[in-house]
Amino acid sequence: MNKDVAPRLGGWQQTWRLVAAAVLGIPFWLSTGAALPPGCASDTCSWFVTGDPLVALGCLTALLWRRRFPLVVAMAVTIASSGSTLAIGAALLALCSISTRRRPVQIGVVALVYVAASQLTLVLYSIKSPPGSIWLQLALTTLSAGIAVAIGVAIGARRVEVRSLRERAESAEREQTARAAQARALERNRIAREMHDVLAHRISLVALQAGVLDHRGNLTTEENRTLIRGIADGSHQALEELRDVLGVLRADPGHPEPPQPSLDRIPDLVADARTSGLDVTLTTTVTGAPSDVVGRTCYRVIQEGLTNAAKHAPDAHVRITVEGTAGNELHVSVNNSPATTTTTQPPASGFGLLGLAERITLAGGKLSHHPTPDGGYVLTARLPWPNHDHDHDHEERS
Repeated sequence: MNKDVAPRLGGWQQTWRLVAAAVLGIPFWLSTGAALPPGCASDTCSWFVTGDPLVALGCLTALLWRRRFPLVVAMAVTIASSGSTLAIGAALLALCSISTRRRPVQIGVVALVYVAASQLTLVLYSIKSPPGSIWLQLALTTLSAGIAVAIGVAIGARRVEVRSLRERAESAEREQTARAAQARALERNRIAREMHDVLAHRISLVALQAGVLDHRGNLTTEENRTLIRGIADGSHQALEELRDVLGVLRADPGHPEPPQPSLDRIPDLVADARTSGLDVTLTTTVTGAPSDVVGRTCYRVIQEGLTNAAKHAPDAHVRITVEGTAGNELHVSVNNSPATTTTTQPPASGFGLLGLAERITLAGGKLSHHPTPDGGYVLTARLPWPNHDHDHDHEERS
């Protein structure tokens, strides 16, 4: 939309402006009629009664297009007002309208034409005025032009301000929409990561136990019962964990989330994997307690490593190493030996290592995963572990 073109007016808005212009011209027309001599020439009086109102009507009609052709209409109306005192109101409205554009050259030209046209009106009607009244007439005409210009400039400034506020509101709305779309995308990614972290490990262990039942026919009745119970318990726990995740997603903003896994729950994770049939060894040489973010990320690294081992090497030996000290780094390694048998793998989610890499990047760490020369696989992570307690003691001593 062209900013120089003012918005179209409604029917009522257009009507009352034209009526006001017509009413404003009536005092000038009546004062001119009162100033005419009693025995004025017939042509002059005839023009005053018929021609003057017709020119004023034409000027009011031309004002309907003042917003589409502002300069042309303003010039035409002000020039025509030289032959009609009743059209002075229309000329003032045209001058006010052109002033809303706030272009000094156009305003000055139209104002000069208006002042000159008002002087020509005195010549048209041959009105005799006292000596020196010409300057009073010129001053009054200039004053009326100045008032019309001031009103128009004020309206134009207000119009620009409203347009600026509207554009700012539209821009803010677009930014808000973009932020909402970004927030929805981030929330979808978070949900996908949480669903993978919660369910992938549990379902992989259930699939591992089901694979044992499918491939080993020499199990005793007690062993079969143990595996079936493990599958049932694992499925139940998966549903419970899924319900917890969905409960967090549906919770009120002020409702606290349940405790997230941390470093102290790693032994439970390893014990759960052993119960499901994985051969896992855990070695921990951690001194101190890392932050919740570091501990939770370490837990997720081990969980992902066990999940991948259960999927791709269910009969392999898994070695987990966790070491680190405050003020240095926390090193996590999940290394599984080569698989000795081939099993049917559950479908991959596609979010495991990708989501884990994003978690570690947000925590300021580094992730590495690759096959080992002997055919196994290793997953390692290095997480920063700043010594906040040491820094706090140092600040107190300072």
